[in-house]
Amino acid sequence: MKNILITGGAGFIGSHVVRLFVNKYPDCRIVNLDKLTYAGNLNNLRDIENKPNYTFVRADICDYERMGEIMREYAIDGIIHLAAESHVDRSIKDPFTFARTNVLGTLALLQAAKEYWNGDYEGKRFYHISTDEVYGALEMTHPEGIEPPFTTTASSGEHHLAYGREFFYETTKYDPHSPYSASKASSDHFVRAFHDTYGLPTIVTNCSNNYGPYQFPEKLIPLFINNIRHGKLLPVYGRGENVRDWLYVEDHARAIDVIFHNGRVADTYNIGGFNEWKNIDLIKVIVRTVDRLLGNPEGTSEKLITYVTDRAGHDLRYAIDSTKLKNELGWEPSLQFEEGIEKTVRWYLDNQEWLDNVTSGEYEKYYEKMYGGR
Repeated sequence: MKNILITGGAGFIGSHVVRLFVNKYPDCRIVNLDKLTYAGNLNNLRDIENKPNYTFVRADICDYERMGEIMREYAIDGIIHLAAESHVDRSIKDPFTFARTNVLGTLALLQAAKEYWNGDYEGKRFYHISTDEVYGALEMTHPEGIEPPFTTTASSGEHHLAYGREFFYETTKYDPHSPYSASKASSDHFVRAFHDTYGLPTIVTNCSNNYGPYQFPEKLIPLFINNIRHGKLLPVYGRGENVRDWLYVEDHARAIDVIFHNGRVADTYNIGGFNEWKNIDLIKVIVRTVDRLLGNPEGTSEKLITYVTDRAGHDLRYAIDSTKLKNELGWEPSLQFEEGIEKTVRWYLDNQEWLDNVTSGEYEKYYEKMYGGR
């Protein structure tokens, strides 16, 4: 695959994938396609924007005819599809936008690939990135009265701290609970259906929560770093008891690289960090880290924590078992969580201009001036 289309490449995860591919594969043309909504920011890619093998195209994946034009213009033979609406709270307020982008946008891209490749699938690949949220929720169970977190054994035989005995596997039944996860589940089904019906060479991955540089500050970790910096309240849903599995974004990008090139067509791979944290415990780690790096007395910002009404349909626990990916393709996370959080907090504190630009919305005005309504 010499001409690779990466959708959503100006977003959080997408920009890390674009950077990795542009730098690692100089003989491949990397076409970054992004609509540049509020979560897409070309400042995420300043360091590679002038590379000879990098091209940016502003377009909407829902525009089927435009997707076909791009496939033909750049002779695309590989697609990594990351473009999606992804914030659960926004999906609760506006489910139609999520259905349009995540379902119909994916369908337009699938159809454009099918029409352009026209049955010649040798050396072609359509890689769809999904989420662990399509699986629903896991119970917080514990053995013999031992309160979690406790040490449990994954199917790989490795020991990890966990909040329950069960994990999400590639064979776990779908059970989405939010408009966001329902839209991603639907798009996953369309991707698999295009393989089963037309033979399109597809792969699907489901990943746990990502964190790291360039994440839009509506998500928990950058939001709380920014709020601590400005002395604003830290809103915690319910009592902060919900558990999530966290993965450093550059490790996710490495996994995407490995799977795109070496994964089995028509297969599914789960990508996770074996790194479960209760929200409230995670938040306290962030508070301590930010206070320390800002020179505040330890725990200064804990007083900013405020508990708010829980999110509707809020899943209790997610936990990914990525043993299959490790055993088959040799991938595993490279960073311990404490190291990843330290790097992440330092990045946001060292890049306050980026954060201020994003939160002010000035970059969106610039794009409208530069690109117009296209």
